[in-house]
Amino acid sequence: MSINRQQARQRLEDMAVALDRMPYIVRMGRLFNETVLIEIDGNEFYLAFDKGKVAEIKEGPSKKLPWRFALRAQGQALWEFWQPLPRPGYHDIFGLVKYGYGRIDGDILILIKNLRYFKEFMALGRQEANP
Repeated sequence: MSINRQQARQRLEDMAVALDRMPYIVRMGRLFNETVLIEIDGNEFYLAFDKGKVAEIKEGPSKKLPWRFALRAQGQALWEFWQPLPRPGYHDIFGLVKYGYGRIDGDILILIKNLRYFKEFMALGRQEANP
C-alpha cells in the first residue's frame, strides 16, 4: 500500500498528538528546536520542532522553508516501517536507507545528536497504525 498526501499528513499529525502524550520522549528532545523535512513519495512536509514538541507541520514544496535534515522515503516503505512489527529492512530509518527505500540529507550531525529522539518520534506512527 502506498500513502497519498492526505494520509501522510494525517499520520504525521497523529504522531504529533501522540508525542504530546509521551513526556519521556518530549524530555529526550527538550533541546531539539529544528525544522525537519519528511518527504514521502515526493510530498514534502516540514515539521517544526520546539523543545521536543511538534509546533507546526507545513506542506511543501517550498524553496523558502529552511530545514536542518531531511528523511526522504518511498510511501510503501514508510507504510511498512509504520506497521506494529515491521519486517527486517523496514524496522529502522537507516534500514530504509540501506536497502534503497529512503535517503537522509542535510546536517547529519544534528540528526545523530538527536537520533534516539527522532527515531522514537518516527516510531510513533506504529502506534497510530492500529489505535
